[in-house]
Amino acid sequence: MFSSPLARANQHLSLFGFLKVPMIGWCRPKILAIDDQHVQMRIPLGRRTKNHLNSMYFGALAVGADVAGGFLAMAMAEQHGIKISLAFKAVTADFHKRPEDDVIFTCLDGQKIQAMISETIETGERVNQPVTIVATCPTLHGDEPMATFELTLSLKQIS
Repeated sequence: MFSSPLARANQHLSLFGFLKVPMIGWCRPKILAIDDQHVQMRIPLGRRTKNHLNSMYFGALAVGADVAGGFLAMAMAEQHGIKISLAFKAVTADFHKRPEDDVIFTCLDGQKIQAMISETIETGERVNQPVTIVATCPTLHGDEPMATFELTLSLKQIS
């Protein structure tokens, strides 16, 4: 039986969290939607991810921003059949409200990431660009941002 692309993406994310970055696995993110333009994923608010104020802990929010920004780049590189070295070189965050339920992280920078991948394929050089991730808590506040992250994504094709 073949699984859907979304199910495969979630399996890949779970395996990556288990084998490479255990903090990702600990937070249990789930990809809700992914295509060439965006990724949307959720981190549940629970014992593992909440702070003493019963809102999502800063570290869990950072994991969500990391996964939303990085997974889209990894998936796009895989579509091109290339391997990339991926890192974040800088991060800024603005926290607007306390997220007191599951948080949805959305990155709409698919075109920018696609251009970065094309550039690193062409030049063989490392490419750095900021990507934006917005964290929302739809069950409590609809589309109102709880936090906004800007992460400088750094990509390089590896052989």
